[in-house]
Amino acid sequence: MSEETAFFKLDGERLVPTVLTRGPWSPIHQHGGPPSAVMARAIEQAAGEPDSLQLTRFTVDFVRPVPMEPLTVSVELVRDGRRARGYAAVLSAGGQAVARATALVVRTEPVTPPPVPVQEPLLPSPAEATPFQFPFFRDSVGYHTGVETRMARGAFGSGRAAAWMRLRVPLVLGEAPSPAQRVLTVADSGSGVGAAIEPGRFVTFINADLTVSLHRLPDGEWVGLDAVTVLEPHGIGLTRTGLHDARGPIGEGLQGLVVGQPVAR
Repeated sequence: MSEETAFFKLDGERLVPTVLTRGPWSPIHQHGGPPSAVMARAIEQAAGEPDSLQLTRFTVDFVRPVPMEPLTVSVELVRDGRRARGYAAVLSAGGQAVARATALVVRTEPVTPPPVPVQEPLLPSPAEATPFQFPFFRDSVGYHTGVETRMARGAFGSGRAAAWMRLRVPLVLGEAPSPAQRVLTVADSGSGVGAAIEPGRFVTFINADLTVSLHRLPDGEWVGLDAVTVLEPHGIGLTRTGLHDARGPIGEGLQGLVVGQPVAR
């Protein structure tokens, strides 16, 4: 286990990645989760009013692989309504944009909604789920060791599985991650939880984007991912992920996948 104590460390306005941001496909590129989460962090800081404003939709396009280099985030208010605000964010490394995100932030107000069917929690609970570590990371230390994962249902590689995930370390050193930041740090792992891998053969399945929609923020540290992946022979895939906490559903994630040629392992 790495001795690093966060995914990022602050250096003025720069976010310096630690080895815990390293992704599965290259030692010089980050996993998509932590960069997405620091963009959400910047948007939440720009919006302010954390007790009355909730991030309800976040979409990120990965312009290029996010390098293991210091990052900066710029945020622009693009919509300013009474209940809803829109933000655009750009994540840069070395003066070049590596990811762009848009987000919708909605002001909460008390209402009395109509009755809805009972929403069952994702079972089994984290305490009952089986400890799991993603097997496709090439290095012994990286994003997969910065999070704790427990398989709740299904079999890895089958294209349909559910797992609980939580952060082992803060997103940014010295800060407690917000509920939205915790979701965004792990939501990019839906394609890993629901990976569709043929036994004995391996394909790369890199997501070019991620959209997360939330109807409420999670309670507690654990976020559940109930993921389904489809990979097509023309090299395009899609992962749909139901997002949960211990009480039940909180939203959904969607990832478009770029699929590589299978190779023997």
